[in-house]
Amino acid sequence: MSELKFPTEMVELPSKGLVYPEDNPLSSGQIEIKYMTAKEEDILTNQNYIKDGTVIDKLLQSLIISKVDYNDIILGDKNAIMVAARILGYGKDYTFEYKDEEVTIDLTTLKLNYLDESKLLEKNSNKFTFTMPATNTEIEFKILTGKDEKLIKQEIKGLQRLNKLASPELSTRLKHMILSVNGDTERKTIRDFVDNYCLARDSKALRDYIRSFQPDIDLTFNYEGNDGIEEVSLPMTVTFFWPDADL
Repeated sequence: MSELKFPTEMVELPSKGLVYPEDNPLSSGQIEIKYMTAKEEDILTNQNYIKDGTVIDKLLQSLIISKVDYNDIILGDKNAIMVAARILGYGKDYTFEYKDEEVTIDLTTLKLNYLDESKLLEKNSNKFTFTMPATNTEIEFKILTGKDEKLIKQEIKGLQRLNKLASPELSTRLKHMILSVNGDTERKTIRDFVDNYCLARDSKALRDYIRSFQPDIDLTFNYEGNDGIEEVSLPMTVTFFWPDADL
């Protein structure tokens, strides 16, 4: 029996590969994925993966052909890969309910928000700079990767075991995102800064700045209702990867 070959596609990354080291295949700005098969549908219906929230990660890991470390991929690039996987697996039309109305979006019309290279501290390094407007504190920071997200999730779980009423997600994310404070790269300094010296207005300004240029796929659409046109975030309902599910 002759060897069967999976059809594959190259997916463009909104980061353009600029945040990855030169020796990382992701620095090409593209990643190769294969079309979904019955194997991937098994992943999508795996109740253990669904329960622990890893089903999409497991799916994408199965689809990626390029020899890359999945945990290196930043969130915006991962979102672009996810949408491409959905298009290749089940087609471009995504139907869901919004305000009791059935809405269908052509996923191929979603736009990539590309990284502005001028924001980088240097090419092929995930480093950016920002001056906190209230305190003039100079920080270096990075865009979080899959590995970072896992560490953050583990740390938050640990903190909530100690205090069930704690809600430390924002501060924990900042601690993993910030690389230096006024040139000091010590993790103890960074954690102390976030806990005791990072003003709320500076924290918000930093988050707003990151959102202004962070590479991603634009998961919004314009909904025209009785009150006019409104921009709405695309709801990731069960029908995104299970288009035959009941609305």
